[in-house]
Parts: sequence; C-alpha cells; structure tokens
Amino acid sequence: MKRTAPILANKQYEEPTVFTAENLLREARRQKSLSRMNVPRFCILDPDGDIVRWLVRNQGIERDTGWACYHTDLYIFTHQDTRFGIIGCAVGASFAVLIAEELFASGCELLISMTSAGQIVRSGDPPYFVLIEKALRDEGTSYHYLPPTDFSHISPELLTIMKDVFLQAPVAVHQGATWTTDAPFRETGTAIAHCRDLDIMAVEMEAAALYAFAEARQKAVVCFAHVTNQMARAEDDFEKGADGGSQNALQVVALAVHAWRINHTA
Repeated sequence: MKRTAPILANKQYEEPTVFTAENLLREARRQKSLSRMNVPRFCILDPDGDIVRWLVRNQGIERDTGWACYHTDLYIFTHQDTRFGIIGCAVGASFAVLIAEELFASGCELLISMTSAGQIVRSGDPPYFVLIEKALRDEGTSYHYLPPTDFSHISPELLTIMKDVFLQAPVAVHQGATWTTDAPFRETGTAIAHCRDLDIMAVEMEAAALYAFAEARQKAVVCFAHVTNQMARAEDDFEKGADGGSQNALQVVALAVHAWRINHTA
C-alpha cells in the first residue's frame, strides 16, 4: 500500500499559523526588556558568516542590542549610502526561513541571501555568482509553505527587475537554477548526475525554502549562490578569493538593491 510521506501529509496551505514570528519576538522583547525595533529595509542573510566577520574586522560594526531574536545576532552597517541589516551563519533551509520570518515581521522589505555553493554545471572556474531563478526542492521547509512541485521560483517581478542588472558587474554573475539540499554530505553521484541533466548550476542549502516562503507570504526575497567549490573533489577547493569574497558579494548585493529601489521609488 502506497503511503504519503509525513512531510507531504496533512498540510493546510490556506490555514493561518498558530505560532507566529511576531508573537515570538514579542515574548523575547518582554524577557530581555527590549523596546520594539525596526530593522533596516534591506537585510542580508550570510550563511557562511564571512561577510559579517569581514565587516566586523574592517569596519568595526557591532551587534545591534535591540534585536530580540533568540538564535542570532543582527549587525547594521552602511554600504554605498544604503543602510543594511545582516545576520551571519544562518545555515540551512529551516534556519534561513525562521530568520526571514522574523526580519519581515520587524520591517524588512527586501531580503537578500548570499550563500556559498558547490558547482554542478560548469560555468567557469570558481569563484563566481549565480542569481538563482529557481531551486530544486530537495529540502523539507518549502513543503510547509507551498504544495509539492519540483522547483521554487524567484518572483517574476523580481526576476524582471534584476534583468541585465549584472551585465556590468565587476564580477561574474550568471543566472539559472540550483539544487537546495538538507544533506550536504549525501550528495551522491547519481543525484549530481540527475541535477546536471536538469541544467542545475550549483548546490546550496537555503534557496528553495526562501523562495517558497516568499511566494506564500508575498515577500521580496532574492537568492544568490556564491559558487566557491567543486565539493572538495580536488585539492585547493573552497577558495572565495580576497577577503573571503566579501567585497565582491557586497557589490552584487548593492546592484540588486539599487535595481529594486529604482523600481519601488514612489
């Protein structure tokens, strides 16, 4: 008898949630004696934490003491006259979406994820960047936000906004699909070959869930893969370049935000 996996069973996609980010933050503020705060309009998820560490080391940015989240530290900084919030080391789909829920509940308007990724279809020698158009849903979180499909997608509006933005970027920015997995040490040869047949450019751990969250909640999320490795199948892998690739990553983020702001100017 065929059974439905529990992760696909008993999902009520139109039913409101009982446990909300707003209520969690309310209780965290109560316990920590914090006032309600708004985060910057533009926020960055930095799963590797390299950008945060570079900013702390080179710009002396400090943890924002008003951020009530139980699990993370928020840092605020200015880059190219734009104020950003950034959270490091939010690795994996469920953690990334938990933080996304909290950031949007706190005033974020555009969230950009900049995650490192392993190369699947070769687009040159790493490191380089990929604007993720769609992500294969080989993780669990997205199935709590949207019914089963093969891929989660960036919103069509955001994809249009980002069209041709990176043609003049000082670093290589490609555009295409990724594979989001919950199990990086179970990337088998068969799975990699299947993704290559689907013309998937890289493997990462957050985008499918973030895009499913964004579609379900009608929020603006853009995901980039910073392709830095070939899954350690050769020596001298996982090289991001100077400063851990942080300055290049911030240039890509700044271009995306600039395009979004032009489109959303009143």
